[in-house]
Amino acid sequence: MKPGESQTLKFTANRSDFASYDESNGGAYVLDKGQYQIQIKNNAHDVLASKDFDVNDKVTYTGSNKRASDKVTATNRFQYAKGDITYLSRRDNFANYDEATKAPGKTNLAAKYQKDATTVTNRNYGKEPKATGKMPKQGQRGNLQLADLRGKSYDDPAWDKLLNQMTAKDMSNLIAYGGYQTYAINSVKKLGTYDFDGPAGYSSFFVTDLNTTAFPAEAMIAATFNTDLAKKMGELMGEQGREMGVYGWYGPAMNIHRSAFAGRNFEYYSEDPELSGKMAASAIAGAKSKGVYAYMKHFAMNDQETNRMVGLMTWSNEQAIREIYLKPFEMAVKDGGATAVMSSFNFIGNRWAGANKQLLQDVLRGEWGFRGLVETDYFSGGFMKSNPAIANGND
Repeated sequence: MKPGESQTLKFTANRSDFASYDESNGGAYVLDKGQYQIQIKNNAHDVLASKDFDVNDKVTYTGSNKRASDKVTATNRFQYAKGDITYLSRRDNFANYDEATKAPGKTNLAAKYQKDATTVTNRNYGKEPKATGKMPKQGQRGNLQLADLRGKSYDDPAWDKLLNQMTAKDMSNLIAYGGYQTYAINSVKKLGTYDFDGPAGYSSFFVTDLNTTAFPAEAMIAATFNTDLAKKMGELMGEQGREMGVYGWYGPAMNIHRSAFAGRNFEYYSEDPELSGKMAASAIAGAKSKGVYAYMKHFAMNDQETNRMVGLMTWSNEQAIREIYLKPFEMAVKDGGATAVMSSFNFIGNRWAGANKQLLQDVLRGEWGFRGLVETDYFSGGFMKSNPAIANGND
């Protein structure tokens, strides 16, 4: 706009987006009764304009009354990860601040968390679910090709026929050779594709002559607050990927800046989950519009680089997990249409994120309705065991 001009912008918001997560009574998102404010602000403190609206009755999103964006009602999934920790509380003007923020001393893992978690090679993955449904018949004659199913629904019976044409070796190869590529499967005429890093542009350990753009770090992209810019970056990642035969992008990354000294902050957008989610969803949608699937990462709570590959346990309460650490990923699925995920090295509580049913099945696929691929971060051995991973939702 030119100096002196004005413009009126209209927008809408879903009431359920104002709900907070309440862990009591099994857990649910709750929109409390009371007066709410929508504010336009110059910064964190200066209000330019404000609009009040009233919620006359408390709304609990439980049972069939789920939030508009949820496929399945949210309930407690991560109570096991709360741990024996003093959490900072607003009570009495942050009366427990000194206790909650003091430097941790050396301690032993509580006995109740040591079961199945006494060594790096024998971690607690949670109870493995029993296999359900019918196994594919495998190796049957047929003329279906993977391309024939483009655009079909997740539950279309043609997928079962396609699986029946594949052999056990086909399926094993698809999983075993899943790093930096998706493997070619001749029985269903599936082409091989390449997947490359990383969040600021394509990079590769194996290809040294990449002629692609190195974009500004995600933290700088987020600092613009410009979702159109983030989408344009995603579109350019898609276009350049197609030009060199790369259809999987190991990015964007959307973990939280918990400390200014975190080793991966340059790969992550922000300390704010809403901003991170807006940017990530835009970038993913941009890449998807050009035919490139983006692996949102690192799922989830990979907010510390130190020790993340040797059994780091990340403890948190359910409200913080959902409202802060999972929020960007949730927005990337629901708003960005994400179809690929990279799981993280760290443990949520004492359960590895890459073999975590609560994370990969109950929340990602159940509550959010994700339909796509989950892969591990780069294999580091030890606790990253394939059978528990596959049994609990990692592909």
